[in-house]
Amino acid sequence: MTADLDQLLAAVEARQGEIVDLLCRLVSFETPAPPARNTAEAQQFVAQYLRELGAEIDIWDVHPGDPNVVGILRGSDAGAHHSLIINGHVDVAAVEPGEAWETGPFRPIVRDGVIIGRGTADMKGGLAGALFVLRIMADHGVALPGDLIFQSVIGEEVGEAGTLQCCERGYTADMAVVVDTSDLHIQGQGGVITGWITVKSPQTFHDGTRGHMIHAGGGVFGASAIEKMAKIIQGLGELERHWAVTKQYPGCPLGSTTINPAVIEGGRHAAFIADECRLWITVHYYPNENFADVIREIEEHIGGVASGDPWLRVNPPTFVWGGTSMIIDRGEIFPALEVDPAHPGTILLATMHERVAAQKAIVDVSPTVTDGGWFGDAGIPAVIYGPGELRHAHSVNEQVSIDQLVTFTKVLLAFVLNWTSTRKQ
Repeated sequence: MTADLDQLLAAVEARQGEIVDLLCRLVSFETPAPPARNTAEAQQFVAQYLRELGAEIDIWDVHPGDPNVVGILRGSDAGAHHSLIINGHVDVAAVEPGEAWETGPFRPIVRDGVIIGRGTADMKGGLAGALFVLRIMADHGVALPGDLIFQSVIGEEVGEAGTLQCCERGYTADMAVVVDTSDLHIQGQGGVITGWITVKSPQTFHDGTRGHMIHAGGGVFGASAIEKMAKIIQGLGELERHWAVTKQYPGCPLGSTTINPAVIEGGRHAAFIADECRLWITVHYYPNENFADVIREIEEHIGGVASGDPWLRVNPPTFVWGGTSMIIDRGEIFPALEVDPAHPGTILLATMHERVAAQKAIVDVSPTVTDGGWFGDAGIPAVIYGPGELRHAHSVNEQVSIDQLVTFTKVLLAFVLNWTSTRKQ
Protein backbone atom coordinates (compact mmCIF):
# COMPACT_ATOMS: atom_id res chain seq x y z
CA MET A 1 0.00 0.00 0.00
CA THR A 2 1.17 3.52 -0.73
CA ALA A 3 1.93 6.07 1.94
CA ASP A 4 -1.12 8.04 0.81
CA LEU A 5 -3.36 5.06 1.43
CA ASP A 6 -1.72 4.46 4.80
CA GLN A 7 -2.55 8.06 5.70
CA LEU A 8 -6.18 7.59 4.71
CA LEU A 9 -6.49 4.36 6.67
CA ALA A 10 -4.99 6.07 9.71
CA ALA A 11 -7.59 8.81 9.32
CA VAL A 12 -10.37 6.21 9.43
CA GLU A 13 -8.90 4.79 12.62
CA ALA A 14 -8.56 8.21 14.20
CA ARG A 15 -12.11 9.23 13.26
CA GLN A 16 -13.90 6.01 14.13
CA GLY A 17 -16.11 7.94 16.56
CA GLU A 18 -17.61 9.72 13.56
CA ILE A 19 -18.47 6.36 11.96
CA VAL A 20 -20.21 5.30 15.16
CA ASP A 21 -22.12 8.59 15.29
CA LEU A 22 -23.15 8.22 11.67
CA LEU A 23 -24.45 4.70 12.25
CA CYS A 24 -26.37 5.83 15.33
CA ARG A 25 -27.95 8.61 13.25
CA LEU A 26 -29.01 6.13 10.58
CA VAL A 27 -30.44 3.75 13.17
CA SER A 28 -32.51 6.58 14.66
CA PHE A 29 -34.57 6.73 11.45
CA GLU A 30 -37.44 4.28 11.93
CA THR A 31 -37.45 2.31 8.67
CA PRO A 32 -38.82 -1.18 9.43
CA ALA A 33 -40.37 -3.19 6.60
CA PRO A 34 -43.07 -4.18 7.10
CA PRO A 35 -44.86 -1.82 7.43
CA ALA A 36 -42.49 0.07 5.03
CA ARG A 37 -43.37 3.37 3.28
CA ASN A 38 -41.24 5.08 5.94
CA THR A 39 -37.78 5.65 4.44
CA ALA A 40 -38.21 9.13 2.93
CA GLU A 41 -36.62 11.01 5.83
CA ALA A 42 -33.68 8.61 6.07
CA GLN A 43 -33.14 8.72 2.32
CA GLN A 44 -33.19 12.52 2.30
CA PHE A 45 -30.47 12.40 4.96
CA VAL A 46 -28.40 10.04 2.78
CA ALA A 47 -29.00 12.19 -0.30
CA GLN A 48 -27.88 15.33 1.52
CA TYR A 49 -24.80 13.55 2.88
CA LEU A 50 -23.85 12.49 -0.65
CA ARG A 51 -24.65 15.91 -2.06
CA GLU A 52 -22.28 17.56 0.42
CA LEU A 53 -19.52 15.24 -0.83
CA GLY A 54 -20.00 16.43 -4.41
CA ALA A 55 -22.15 13.59 -5.74
CA GLU A 56 -24.78 14.01 -8.43
CA ILE A 57 -28.06 12.86 -6.90
CA ASP A 58 -30.83 10.81 -8.47
CA ILE A 59 -33.81 10.21 -6.18
CA TRP A 60 -37.15 8.68 -7.10
CA ASP A 61 -40.06 6.94 -5.38
CA VAL A 62 -40.17 3.18 -5.71
CA HIS A 63 -43.34 3.41 -3.63
CA PRO A 64 -44.81 6.57 -2.08
CA GLY A 65 -42.73 7.24 1.02
CA ASP A 66 -40.00 4.80 -0.06
CA PRO A 67 -37.52 6.43 -2.47
CA ASN A 68 -34.27 5.12 -3.88
CA VAL A 69 -31.20 7.36 -3.71
CA VAL A 70 -28.25 7.12 -6.10
CA GLY A 71 -25.18 9.33 -5.75
CA ILE A 72 -22.70 9.47 -8.65
CA LEU A 73 -19.09 10.57 -8.28
CA ARG A 74 -17.74 11.00 -11.81
CA GLY A 75 -14.22 9.72 -12.38
CA SER A 76 -11.52 11.97 -13.80
CA ASP A 77 -10.69 9.38 -16.48
CA ALA A 78 -13.77 7.19 -16.38
CA GLY A 79 -13.52 5.68 -19.84
CA ALA A 80 -10.14 4.14 -19.11
CA HIS A 81 -10.61 3.03 -15.49
CA HIS A 82 -12.85 0.59 -13.68
CA SER A 83 -16.19 1.76 -12.32
CA LEU A 84 -17.83 0.55 -9.12
CA ILE A 85 -21.29 0.34 -7.58
CA ILE A 86 -21.61 0.34 -3.79
CA ASN A 87 -25.08 -0.86 -2.81
CA GLY A 88 -27.01 -1.12 0.43
CA HIS A 89 -30.60 -1.03 1.66
CA VAL A 90 -31.92 1.47 4.18
CA ASP A 91 -34.97 -0.55 5.27
CA VAL A 92 -34.57 -2.82 8.30
CA ALA A 93 -36.33 -5.87 9.70
CA ALA A 94 -39.74 -5.53 11.31
CA VAL A 95 -40.12 -4.92 15.04
CA GLU A 96 -42.90 -6.68 16.93
CA PRO A 97 -44.74 -5.19 19.94
CA GLY A 98 -43.40 -6.32 23.27
CA GLU A 99 -39.88 -7.17 22.15
CA ALA A 100 -37.37 -6.80 24.99
CA TRP A 101 -35.19 -3.99 23.63
CA GLU A 102 -33.13 -2.25 26.29
CA THR A 103 -33.98 1.29 25.19
CA GLY A 104 -36.02 0.74 22.06
CA PRO A 105 -34.90 -0.50 18.64
CA PHE A 106 -34.35 3.00 17.23
CA ARG A 107 -32.55 4.48 20.24
CA PRO A 108 -29.04 3.10 19.71
CA ILE A 109 -26.71 2.20 22.57
CA VAL A 110 -22.89 2.26 22.33
CA ARG A 111 -21.10 0.16 24.93
CA ASP A 112 -18.63 -2.68 25.43
CA GLY A 113 -17.30 -2.33 21.89
CA VAL A 114 -20.66 -2.73 20.11
CA ILE A 115 -23.49 -0.58 18.79
CA ILE A 116 -26.97 -1.90 19.62
CA GLY A 117 -30.05 -0.99 17.59
CA ARG A 118 -32.28 -2.23 14.79
CA GLY A 119 -30.32 -2.34 11.54
CA THR A 120 -26.81 -2.13 13.03
CA ALA A 121 -25.92 -5.54 11.58
CA ASP A 122 -28.47 -5.64 8.76
CA MET A 123 -27.38 -3.33 7.26
CA LYS A 124 -27.05 0.27 8.29
CA GLY A 125 -23.58 -0.59 9.58
CA GLY A 126 -22.52 -1.32 6.02
CA LEU A 127 -24.18 1.87 4.78
CA ALA A 128 -22.50 3.98 7.47
CA GLY A 129 -19.04 2.57 6.73
CA ALA A 130 -19.48 2.99 3.00
CA LEU A 131 -20.70 6.57 3.35
CA PHE A 132 -17.74 7.37 5.57
CA VAL A 133 -15.38 6.03 2.90
CA LEU A 134 -16.66 8.83 0.68
CA ARG A 135 -16.30 11.33 3.53
CA ILE A 136 -12.62 10.43 4.05
CA MET A 137 -11.90 10.74 0.34
CA ALA A 138 -13.61 14.12 0.12
CA ASP A 139 -11.87 15.49 3.20
CA HIS A 140 -8.48 14.46 1.79
CA GLY A 141 -9.13 15.76 -1.72
CA VAL A 142 -9.07 12.34 -3.36
CA ALA A 143 -10.35 12.33 -6.95
CA LEU A 144 -11.08 8.88 -8.34
CA PRO A 145 -10.11 8.03 -11.93
CA GLY A 146 -13.11 5.69 -12.35
CA ASP A 147 -16.80 6.33 -11.65
CA LEU A 148 -18.27 5.49 -8.24
CA ILE A 149 -22.03 4.94 -7.96
CA PHE A 150 -23.49 4.81 -4.47
CA GLN A 151 -26.95 3.21 -4.17
CA SER A 152 -29.10 3.46 -1.04
CA VAL A 153 -32.15 1.40 -1.90
CA ILE A 154 -35.41 0.37 -0.28
CA GLY A 155 -37.44 -2.80 -0.03
CA GLU A 156 -34.86 -5.55 0.44
CA GLU A 157 -36.51 -6.88 3.59
CA VAL A 158 -39.83 -7.49 1.83
CA GLY A 159 -38.64 -8.41 -1.65
CA GLU A 160 -39.48 -5.04 -3.23
CA ALA A 161 -36.14 -4.91 -5.03
CA GLY A 162 -35.16 -1.28 -5.08
CA THR A 163 -31.90 -2.60 -6.47
CA LEU A 164 -33.72 -4.07 -9.46
CA GLN A 165 -35.11 -0.61 -10.22
CA CYS A 166 -31.55 0.78 -10.17
CA CYS A 167 -30.54 -1.82 -12.75
CA GLU A 168 -33.63 -1.10 -14.86
CA ARG A 169 -32.88 2.63 -14.64
CA GLY A 170 -29.61 1.96 -16.43
CA TYR A 171 -27.05 2.04 -13.62
CA THR A 172 -24.20 -0.33 -14.38
CA ALA A 173 -20.52 -0.69 -13.55
CA ASP A 174 -17.58 -3.04 -13.92
CA MET A 175 -18.29 -4.42 -10.44
CA ALA A 176 -20.72 -4.05 -7.54
CA VAL A 177 -20.15 -4.51 -3.82
CA VAL A 178 -23.29 -5.10 -1.75
CA VAL A 179 -22.34 -4.03 1.78
CA ASP A 180 -24.85 -6.34 3.47
CA THR A 181 -24.27 -8.59 6.47
CA SER A 182 -21.43 -11.02 5.76
CA ASP A 183 -19.12 -10.96 8.84
CA LEU A 184 -16.46 -9.59 6.42
CA HIS A 185 -16.62 -12.72 4.26
CA ILE A 186 -16.65 -12.22 0.49
CA GLN A 187 -19.84 -13.97 -0.50
CA GLY A 188 -22.17 -15.11 -3.20
CA GLN A 189 -25.60 -16.52 -2.49
CA GLY A 190 -28.17 -19.03 -3.52
CA GLY A 191 -31.49 -17.82 -4.82
CA VAL A 192 -35.02 -17.77 -3.42
CA ILE A 193 -38.33 -17.63 -5.22
CA THR A 194 -41.84 -17.93 -3.83
CA GLY A 195 -44.79 -19.33 -5.70
CA TRP A 196 -48.49 -20.06 -5.37
CA ILE A 197 -49.90 -23.40 -6.51
CA THR A 198 -53.68 -23.48 -6.94
CA VAL A 199 -56.00 -26.46 -7.24
CA LYS A 200 -59.52 -25.44 -8.28
CA SER A 201 -62.65 -27.43 -8.97
CA PRO A 202 -64.85 -26.30 -11.88
CA GLN A 203 -67.91 -27.11 -9.72
CA THR A 204 -68.93 -26.47 -6.13
CA PHE A 205 -70.50 -29.33 -4.16
CA HIS A 206 -72.48 -29.51 -0.92
CA ASP A 207 -70.89 -31.44 1.90
CA GLY A 208 -73.79 -33.88 1.70
CA THR A 209 -72.60 -35.13 -1.71
CA ARG A 210 -69.25 -36.38 -0.41
CA GLY A 211 -70.49 -39.96 -0.14
CA HIS A 212 -71.22 -39.94 -3.87
CA MET A 213 -67.64 -38.86 -4.61
CA ILE A 214 -65.86 -41.54 -2.63
CA HIS A 215 -68.14 -44.60 -2.97
CA ALA A 216 -68.09 -46.97 -5.91
CA GLY A 217 -70.98 -46.12 -8.18
CA GLY A 218 -71.59 -42.77 -6.55
CA GLY A 219 -71.62 -41.15 -9.96
CA VAL A 220 -70.12 -37.76 -9.01
CA PHE A 221 -66.79 -36.83 -10.59
CA GLY A 222 -65.66 -34.39 -7.93
CA ALA A 223 -62.95 -34.00 -5.34
CA SER A 224 -61.81 -31.96 -2.40
CA ALA A 225 -59.20 -29.46 -3.56
CA ILE A 226 -57.56 -29.73 -0.13
CA GLU A 227 -57.11 -33.49 -0.45
CA LYS A 228 -55.71 -33.12 -3.97
CA MET A 229 -53.30 -30.46 -2.72
CA ALA A 230 -52.05 -33.02 -0.21
CA LYS A 231 -50.89 -35.15 -3.15
CA ILE A 232 -49.07 -32.15 -4.60
CA ILE A 233 -47.36 -31.46 -1.27
CA GLN A 234 -46.21 -35.08 -1.19
CA GLY A 235 -44.85 -34.66 -4.72
CA LEU A 236 -42.96 -31.51 -3.74
CA GLY A 237 -41.36 -33.43 -0.88
CA GLU A 238 -40.26 -36.16 -3.31
CA LEU A 239 -38.67 -33.58 -5.62
CA GLU A 240 -36.98 -31.85 -2.66
CA ARG A 241 -35.41 -35.18 -1.60
CA HIS A 242 -34.35 -35.85 -5.20
CA TRP A 243 -32.59 -32.48 -5.33
CA ALA A 244 -30.84 -33.21 -2.03
CA VAL A 245 -29.40 -36.39 -3.54
CA THR A 246 -28.53 -35.09 -7.02
CA LYS A 247 -27.54 -31.43 -6.49
CA GLN A 248 -24.61 -29.87 -4.67
CA TYR A 249 -22.50 -26.72 -4.73
CA PRO A 250 -19.11 -25.99 -3.15
CA GLY A 251 -19.49 -24.18 0.15
CA CYS A 252 -23.20 -24.98 0.53
CA PRO A 253 -24.42 -27.64 2.96
CA LEU A 254 -25.96 -30.63 1.25
CA GLY A 255 -29.73 -30.32 1.11
CA SER A 256 -29.70 -26.54 0.73
CA THR A 257 -32.11 -26.79 -2.20
CA THR A 258 -35.43 -26.82 -0.36
CA ILE A 259 -39.13 -26.51 -1.13
CA ASN A 260 -41.03 -25.23 1.89
CA PRO A 261 -44.85 -25.52 1.87
CA ALA A 262 -45.19 -22.37 3.95
CA VAL A 263 -48.87 -21.40 3.86
CA ILE A 264 -52.01 -23.25 2.80
CA GLU A 265 -55.42 -21.69 2.21
CA GLY A 266 -58.56 -23.49 1.11
CA GLY A 267 -62.21 -24.30 1.52
CA ARG A 268 -65.27 -22.15 2.19
CA HIS A 269 -66.74 -23.60 5.39
CA ALA A 270 -67.86 -26.94 6.80
CA ALA A 271 -70.99 -27.26 4.63
CA PHE A 272 -69.01 -27.34 1.36
CA ILE A 273 -66.55 -29.65 -0.31
CA ALA A 274 -63.42 -27.52 -0.68
CA ASP A 275 -63.52 -26.26 -4.26
CA GLU A 276 -60.22 -24.36 -4.14
CA CYS A 277 -56.93 -24.71 -2.33
CA ARG A 278 -53.85 -22.52 -2.61
CA LEU A 279 -50.35 -23.38 -1.43
CA TRP A 280 -47.59 -20.80 -0.91
CA ILE A 281 -44.14 -22.31 -1.29
CA THR A 282 -40.63 -20.94 -0.78
CA VAL A 283 -37.90 -22.46 -2.93
CA HIS A 284 -34.16 -22.18 -2.26
CA TYR A 285 -31.68 -23.03 -5.02
CA TYR A 286 -27.91 -22.99 -5.55
CA PRO A 287 -25.78 -20.07 -6.80
CA ASN A 288 -25.19 -21.71 -10.19
CA GLU A 289 -28.93 -22.12 -10.89
CA ASN A 290 -31.51 -19.67 -12.17
CA PHE A 291 -35.12 -19.39 -11.14
CA ALA A 292 -36.50 -20.07 -14.62
CA ASP A 293 -34.92 -23.55 -14.68
CA VAL A 294 -36.00 -24.25 -11.10
CA ILE A 295 -39.59 -23.27 -11.92
CA ARG A 296 -39.56 -25.55 -14.95
CA GLU A 297 -38.34 -28.50 -12.84
CA ILE A 298 -41.10 -28.01 -10.28
CA GLU A 299 -43.89 -27.57 -12.82
CA GLU A 300 -42.78 -30.62 -14.81
CA HIS A 301 -42.60 -32.78 -11.70
CA ILE A 302 -45.98 -31.67 -10.36
CA GLY A 303 -47.39 -32.10 -13.84
CA GLY A 304 -46.33 -35.74 -13.61
CA VAL A 305 -48.00 -36.07 -10.22
CA ALA A 306 -51.20 -34.60 -11.64
CA SER A 307 -51.14 -36.90 -14.67
CA GLY A 308 -51.22 -39.93 -12.36
CA ASP A 309 -54.41 -38.76 -10.64
CA PRO A 310 -57.71 -39.08 -12.59
CA TRP A 311 -59.19 -35.84 -11.22
CA LEU A 312 -56.00 -33.71 -11.31
CA ARG A 313 -55.37 -34.91 -14.85
CA VAL A 314 -58.56 -33.12 -15.88
CA ASN A 315 -58.17 -30.24 -13.40
CA PRO A 316 -54.41 -29.62 -13.31
CA PRO A 317 -52.87 -27.21 -10.79
CA THR A 318 -51.89 -23.72 -11.87
CA PHE A 319 -48.79 -21.76 -10.82
CA VAL A 320 -47.97 -18.12 -10.13
CA TRP A 321 -44.31 -17.40 -9.43
CA GLY A 322 -42.45 -14.56 -7.77
CA GLY A 323 -43.94 -11.17 -7.22
CA THR A 324 -42.89 -7.61 -6.56
CA SER A 325 -43.53 -7.39 -2.82
CA MET A 326 -44.29 -9.55 0.20
CA ILE A 327 -46.55 -6.68 1.28
CA ILE A 328 -48.45 -6.05 -1.97
CA ASP A 329 -48.75 -9.39 -3.74
CA ARG A 330 -47.22 -11.83 -1.24
CA GLY A 331 -44.39 -12.82 -3.51
CA GLU A 332 -40.69 -12.29 -4.01
CA ILE A 333 -37.66 -13.21 -6.09
CA PHE A 334 -34.04 -13.10 -4.96
CA PRO A 335 -31.85 -14.26 -7.87
CA ALA A 336 -28.76 -16.27 -7.06
CA LEU A 337 -25.28 -14.72 -7.17
CA GLU A 338 -22.28 -16.81 -8.14
CA VAL A 339 -18.96 -15.20 -7.26
CA ASP A 340 -16.03 -15.77 -9.59
CA PRO A 341 -12.95 -16.19 -7.35
CA ALA A 342 -10.71 -15.47 -10.34
CA HIS A 343 -12.38 -12.16 -11.20
CA PRO A 344 -9.90 -9.26 -10.80
CA GLY A 345 -12.30 -7.44 -8.49
CA THR A 346 -12.74 -10.46 -6.22
CA ILE A 347 -8.98 -10.96 -6.09
CA LEU A 348 -8.37 -7.29 -5.33
CA LEU A 349 -10.99 -7.17 -2.56
CA ALA A 350 -9.50 -10.32 -0.98
CA THR A 351 -6.04 -8.75 -1.19
CA MET A 352 -7.17 -5.54 0.46
CA HIS A 353 -8.94 -7.50 3.19
CA GLU A 354 -5.80 -9.51 3.91
CA ARG A 355 -3.61 -6.40 4.03
CA VAL A 356 -5.92 -4.33 6.23
CA ALA A 357 -7.41 -7.02 8.47
CA ALA A 358 -4.17 -9.04 8.64
CA GLN A 359 -6.04 -12.29 8.04
CA LYS A 360 -6.84 -14.41 5.02
CA ALA A 361 -10.01 -13.47 3.21
CA ILE A 362 -12.82 -16.04 3.25
CA VAL A 363 -14.72 -16.44 -0.02
CA ASP A 364 -17.89 -18.46 0.54
CA VAL A 365 -21.66 -18.57 0.13
CA SER A 366 -24.12 -16.67 2.30
CA PRO A 367 -26.73 -18.83 4.02
CA THR A 368 -29.29 -16.10 3.34
CA VAL A 369 -30.19 -13.81 0.44
CA THR A 370 -29.56 -10.16 -0.40
CA ASP A 371 -30.12 -7.83 -3.34
CA GLY A 372 -26.77 -8.99 -4.72
CA GLY A 373 -28.45 -11.44 -7.08
CA TRP A 374 -29.98 -8.60 -9.09
CA PHE A 375 -26.49 -7.54 -10.18
CA GLY A 376 -25.63 -11.06 -11.28
CA ASP A 377 -28.96 -11.21 -13.10
CA ALA A 378 -28.03 -7.94 -14.88
CA GLY A 379 -24.60 -9.28 -15.86
CA ILE A 380 -22.66 -7.12 -13.38
CA PRO A 381 -19.95 -9.00 -11.44
CA ALA A 382 -20.76 -8.60 -7.76
CA VAL A 383 -19.92 -9.71 -4.25
CA ILE A 384 -21.49 -9.34 -0.83
CA TYR A 385 -19.07 -7.84 1.70
CA GLY A 386 -20.16 -6.09 4.86
CA PRO A 387 -19.90 -5.91 8.65
CA GLY A 388 -22.19 -7.73 11.06
CA GLU A 389 -22.91 -11.35 11.93
CA LEU A 390 -26.03 -13.04 10.61
CA ARG A 391 -26.90 -14.30 14.11
CA HIS A 392 -27.40 -10.67 15.17
CA ALA A 393 -29.45 -9.61 12.13
CA HIS A 394 -33.21 -9.35 12.82
CA SER A 395 -32.58 -10.16 16.51
CA VAL A 396 -33.75 -8.26 19.58
CA ASN A 397 -30.92 -5.96 20.68
CA GLU A 398 -29.32 -6.34 17.23
CA GLN A 399 -25.68 -5.23 17.32
CA VAL A 400 -22.47 -4.79 15.37
CA SER A 401 -18.86 -4.75 16.57
CA ILE A 402 -17.20 -1.33 16.35
CA ASP A 403 -13.84 -2.96 15.56
CA GLN A 404 -15.40 -4.86 12.67
CA LEU A 405 -17.20 -1.76 11.43
CA VAL A 406 -13.92 0.17 11.36
CA THR A 407 -12.08 -2.71 9.66
CA PHE A 408 -14.81 -2.88 7.03
CA THR A 409 -14.54 0.85 6.37
CA LYS A 410 -10.78 0.63 5.93
CA VAL A 411 -10.95 -2.40 3.62
CA LEU A 412 -13.65 -0.82 1.47
CA LEU A 413 -11.67 2.42 1.26
CA ALA A 414 -8.57 0.54 0.11
CA PHE A 415 -10.60 -1.41 -2.43
CA VAL A 416 -12.40 1.66 -3.83
CA LEU A 417 -9.15 3.55 -4.31
CA ASN A 418 -7.38 0.61 -5.98
CA TRP A 419 -10.25 -0.65 -8.12
CA THR A 420 -11.21 2.73 -9.58
CA SER A 421 -7.51 3.46 -10.21
CA THR A 422 -7.05 0.26 -12.22
CA ARG A 423 -7.08 0.71 -15.96
CA LYS A 424 -9.48 -1.39 -17.99
CA GLN A 425 -7.90 -4.15 -20.02
